[in-house]
Amino acid sequence: MRKRPELLAPAGNLEKLKMAILYGADAVFIGGQQFGLRSRAGNFGYDEMAEGVAFAHTRGAKVYVAANMVTHEGDIDGAGEFFCKLRDIGIDAVIVSDPAMIEVCLTDAPGLPVHLSTQSSATNYETLRFWQEEGLERIVLAREVSMEEIKEMKRQVDVEIETFVHGAMCISYSGRCTLSNHMALRDANRGGCAQSCRWKYGFFEADELLTDEMAARDEEPFSMSSVDLAMVRHIPDLVDAGVDSLKIEGRMKSIHYVATVCNVYRQVIDAYCDDPEGFEFNPAWEEEIWKAAQRELATGFYYGVPTENEQLFGKPRAIPQYTFAARVISYEPTTKIATLEQRNHFRRGEEVEFFGPGFVRFSQRIDELYDESGESLETANQAMMTVRVKVEQPVATDFIMRKRKAGVVNTPVPSPV
Repeated sequence: MRKRPELLAPAGNLEKLKMAILYGADAVFIGGQQFGLRSRAGNFGYDEMAEGVAFAHTRGAKVYVAANMVTHEGDIDGAGEFFCKLRDIGIDAVIVSDPAMIEVCLTDAPGLPVHLSTQSSATNYETLRFWQEEGLERIVLAREVSMEEIKEMKRQVDVEIETFVHGAMCISYSGRCTLSNHMALRDANRGGCAQSCRWKYGFFEADELLTDEMAARDEEPFSMSSVDLAMVRHIPDLVDAGVDSLKIEGRMKSIHYVATVCNVYRQVIDAYCDDPEGFEFNPAWEEEIWKAAQRELATGFYYGVPTENEQLFGKPRAIPQYTFAARVISYEPTTKIATLEQRNHFRRGEEVEFFGPGFVRFSQRIDELYDESGESLETANQAMMTVRVKVEQPVATDFIMRKRKAGVVNTPVPSPV
């Protein structure tokens, strides 16, 4: 057996927190109302934090709060009180990047563990040793670190290491970008990133219109964005390197994304750690990952510096895209009727797929669809409406029903060795 790393998932709101834990996360990271880098996420008030902590701790999971903004004059006001409140609520650690904020937390809220944010660009073992001596328990590495560098860090310093294994990759070094500030007057490092790198761009002469020039050359606009990170095939390397926590990006992603990705990585981690010698990668795991993908996938910096093949150039190649159609509220085994909470439009006669924790999944056609009173329906087209569906296999509360959308996203590209 191998030491089992923590699976750490994003939770943009309380519902996502609960789903992440139910689908296999050992810990979640959330944002508070202050000091974070996702001002548009469904950030948590203190009461929601307390509810989330209670839910997590009851199930043996942990909750971390990201407070990793770059502070300007006045931004740090109230930080000491904020950290003390988090400690008293029972938050398991805070993720911080600014040295002044770290000092405030260590001084004003003793007993609250501090993790260094990836925004601080920790890329060598001397840096890890420095932060360990300052009193930090865990370092979230820069995303630009290679697998060999991680191994050297673990050989040299006895401190917890956390690395990203799945999700969006910032095109700028460790997220230190000012494109959004310049183009949208939104400060990326204080929570307001407009993701300007993902806008569509094109080359053209100064005296020509962009659209005319591109049309004449039959060119697609391009972005300055990278493809997404996916280390699902390389969990054994990360485990053997001694990584303590495997982190999924995406506090602003959907419940479908969080549940799908947690479900897969839970399976891979457990399969390898339980039986390293007999481990075989199940292609169904990668197939499942693609059902939540929004862009092409690659392995980032782990096995070398990315090339143009890991950036979003040219026309996107097509794969099926799936959407969160409903959540199971309850199930009656004698009638095989599942009560669902609608999240996106679906109708009788459609092919759908149910999936749940433990990598349970099956497809079926919706042949019977009823409202709450038992009247037959043709379509579930009202947001959050309660409906009943006959299912072909047993389901449980918080299973998800998804369906294939008409739209497409990028196709897989081979993962580097």
